[in-house]
Amino acid sequence: MSELFEYKCPNCGGAIEFDSSLQKMKCPYCDSEFDVEALKNMDACLSEQQPDAFVWENAQGKQWDEGEEARMSIFVCTSCGGEIVCDETTAATSCPYCNNPVVMAGRLSGTLKPDFVIPFKLNKEQAKAALKAYVGKKKFAPKLFGSSNKLEEIKGIYVPFWLFDSDADAAVSYRATRTTTWSDKDYRYTKTDHFDVFRRGNMSFMNIPVDGSSKMADDLMESIEPFNFGEAVDFQTAYLSGYLADKYDVGMEASIGRANQRIKSSCEETLRTTVHGYETVNVNNSSVQISNGSAKYALYPVWLMNTRYKNELLTFALNGQSGKIVGNIPVSVPKLAALFAGITVVATPLIFVIGHFLGLI
Repeated sequence: MSELFEYKCPNCGGAIEFDSSLQKMKCPYCDSEFDVEALKNMDACLSEQQPDAFVWENAQGKQWDEGEEARMSIFVCTSCGGEIVCDETTAATSCPYCNNPVVMAGRLSGTLKPDFVIPFKLNKEQAKAALKAYVGKKKFAPKLFGSSNKLEEIKGIYVPFWLFDSDADAAVSYRATRTTTWSDKDYRYTKTDHFDVFRRGNMSFMNIPVDGSSKMADDLMESIEPFNFGEAVDFQTAYLSGYLADKYDVGMEASIGRANQRIKSSCEETLRTTVHGYETVNVNNSSVQISNGSAKYALYPVWLMNTRYKNELLTFALNGQSGKIVGNIPVSVPKLAALFAGITVVATPLIFVIGHFLGLI
């Protein structure tokens, strides 16, 4: 059985967590604050702590299938003793019974240990307010999306990202057009000239993000970019306290293809900005040569809310650093019907007045 630990306040013994507004660890019971660096040695102490072992002989119940057992883990909360069942990609969470922030030891060690982490800058209340404002701008959003109970479901998650660095030598050919029109007393003429435009350049890319979690849609994570890597710090498990975290389940090798696509598109778009004087410009062919490629592993902060509406799973994501938010909001049929009903009520007397004026009524 894996272990579960939490950071205890040296003053009162309560569970402490990372406060995104202070960028420090804070005790919610006595309001004591601690620098993350001051608690750095706590990880070593936690790794030496041995878990309790409780073995039941002749226990009744069904056995896990081999495949199911391989995908699940059981952890015991050291505060209340409750058992937490998590899937194989969950790295840190809060106890669902006593709600104390906890860190799961052994899940982010060795090859799974991230190089960097960008700490949360927006706390839960700020995230809820941002989501409520976002939904409030959608006039036909169902009422449940703005309810307090629904907003409480938002969770702070550290999403795993592979960050790619590389140099690129790009050569792109574009097909461009320019149109000229003129007329005489009989006809109007249009002439379209076609051009082959060639551009080449060297570029360097740093920290191209590709999310390493199969649970997160690539386009969703790209929509809440950019993240400011300048605020990234060396990874320490203290930053995870109070938040969920996923370790990657999409490896670096499997993420390289996505990084290549982003580099290629960026090269084409960058060179495109040097092409002027044409009405249309389209990529005809491109060649991108990558060298000095490297990758690192980081955790980026995301506030996430999943909800079902009429059997459809809807996801809202908010950048935990910048506050940028994306998500699809369905249209409330009753609200839309009320709008058309109002239009009908207004239109009816207008039709009567116009009809009377024309002598039709």
